[in-house]
Amino acid sequence: MLEEDFALTVDALKLGYFRASCFHAHQAIEKLLKAYLLLKTDRYPFIHDITELIRNCMKIDKGFRYLLEIKADKLDKYYTGVRYPPILRVSRDEAEEAINSAGKAREFIISKMNLS
Repeated sequence: MLEEDFALTVDALKLGYFRASCFHAHQAIEKLLKAYLLLKTDRYPFIHDITELIRNCMKIDKGFRYLLEIKADKLDKYYTGVRYPPILRVSRDEAEEAINSAGKAREFIISKMNLS
């Protein structure tokens, strides 16, 4: 299940569904951050805010600051912004940037969970 959203983000980009691609990029990272928190603390907050989830992870491992450096927190705007009015317009370049950020974040989080 953790890998489905990342796969969907790539597939949606190929189909030209840029908003869907960005939404699934957000979902992929949100779920991985929650999985990390669950692994380390046996719980996670019931929120969808990637920035706040990163802050929670930083309380456990300061290295999660890397996710802010690669702008993974910028994925937050895609959680509601691509689904509810006013709907964000998303270009191919923006979708590719979201996928790139999500890909780097994904690799980082998985490495911290020792799942690779």
